[in-house]
Amino acid sequence: MNMISSIDIAIILIYILAIVFVGLWYSRKKKNTSEDYFLAGKSLTWAVIGASLFASNISTVHLVGLAESGFKDGIVWGNFEWFSAFELLILAFIFVPFFLRTKITTLPEFLEKRYDSRSRVILAVFSIMAALFMHIGVSFYAGAVVFEKMFGLNILISIIIIAIATGIYTVIGGLVSVVVTETVQTVILILGSLTITILAIYHLPDVGIDSYEALKEAVDPDRLKAVSFDETKKGFTFMDILLGHLVLGIWYWCTDQTIVQRVLGAKSEKQAKLGALFAGFLKILPVFIMVVPGILAFALFKEDIGADTKSVLPTMILKLMPVGLKGLMVAALLAAVMSSVAAALNSCSTLIVYDVFDKLRTGITDKQKIYIGKITGVVVLVMAVAWSPFLGDLGAIFELINQMFAIFAPSIVVVFLWGILSRKGTANASFWTLIIGSLIAATIFLVEKYVTIHGVKNYISSPDGLGINWLRQTYIYFIISSVIYAIVSHFDKSVQHIPEVFYLKTTSSSKIVNRLSIVLVVVMLIIYAIFY
Repeated sequence: MNMISSIDIAIILIYILAIVFVGLWYSRKKKNTSEDYFLAGKSLTWAVIGASLFASNISTVHLVGLAESGFKDGIVWGNFEWFSAFELLILAFIFVPFFLRTKITTLPEFLEKRYDSRSRVILAVFSIMAALFMHIGVSFYAGAVVFEKMFGLNILISIIIIAIATGIYTVIGGLVSVVVTETVQTVILILGSLTITILAIYHLPDVGIDSYEALKEAVDPDRLKAVSFDETKKGFTFMDILLGHLVLGIWYWCTDQTIVQRVLGAKSEKQAKLGALFAGFLKILPVFIMVVPGILAFALFKEDIGADTKSVLPTMILKLMPVGLKGLMVAALLAAVMSSVAAALNSCSTLIVYDVFDKLRTGITDKQKIYIGKITGVVVLVMAVAWSPFLGDLGAIFELINQMFAIFAPSIVVVFLWGILSRKGTANASFWTLIIGSLIAATIFLVEKYVTIHGVKNYISSPDGLGINWLRQTYIYFIISSVIYAIVSHFDKSVQHIPEVFYLKTTSSSKIVNRLSIVLVVVMLIIYAIFY
């Protein structure tokens, strides 16, 4: 049933039109060369980079999925957000210097410079598939689920509306339009999520909760603990989260084109590092304004939500937010899905232009690259629209997307991380690590999803089977891929030419970068001390 007023609908429409206008307005400023279109002319400063990293990451998957996870399990899922702060430090201090000094446009290009063209092709295929099927497709579906709950709109119709609105400014404007609109959307995201959190806290006395102790009793104290070692309750341990997320996080924040493209467009190495740190500070917020609302929903609307845990966020919006603010929150949801889709769409176009067309046909002009980028952007959007409605039967959104990432993330992290930290890794080692490591993970994923063993479904992760949850599988895959990489490198006698830039030691960062890094680490340690 439609419970959104005409005022809220007007706010939503105004927001969509405003974002499209802003994106198109800024598209007029820089689009003369391919560097302008795909890398914003390498003009991005720390504030825009940090806000864009945050908005690209916080999709509707997060808003819906984290609220659902908070409702079901509590703040322990907040570790997926808080650990990102440490992984962004790794991006700033380990990866940024090499990415910028090698003057790359795409991350597959980085692998070609470090190893050879085979690794570039494999990573390009992985990255394009991830952008199409996961970043864009899953974001479309998660957003459409919310709009179906709130407006009664058919999921496909919702997806098409979002695709058209986002595609207009992304395809026309390139990275400049994407990062500018994402900066605006970061503000909307935070304001909308903060508003619903405050309103939920305000209504706690209505159900007899007037203190923090009363809240803990109502929701179970374990829901308010970030560090939980009780595997019987959560299905995984804190160590599983720590090690599994570290692998996924390094892949996502440090080697995924959709995210790192903002860093590649930085004005300088200092601005890139400051942008990563700013994003690290912003990543503290989602736990308090996205996971905690799910916990509060358990106290307020447990009976209304029942087993339909995907409806946690829509239920809170409809029941807590007055006229006008509903429109703000839906605008925040739109901001989440549009920013994630725009980021992935832009990166996908960049990958296809530079890692496919530019390799197949040398001498493509700047004008042709921009044209190809726009055409491929439209094609990718159409394919994602066709794919995303089929996600409904694949399980919990937030967990699903991480499980799918875990198939290829470990082997990618291995070739990037050891390729930077050591000069012993060879081109053959990179190639076979990417191939074999991913095949092992993909085979196990398919067995887990579709094969019943000894009468047990999900045999690998089930306590009745092997009991190896997907987070634990992730770092086991990383270990396996590292072993493959080391063995092949050891026995490989081929001559490997490594560019001189990989021999350079990273220079010391500016004082402001070092000081902010220390502050970020201290803040995170304090947070964990509080929620231990």
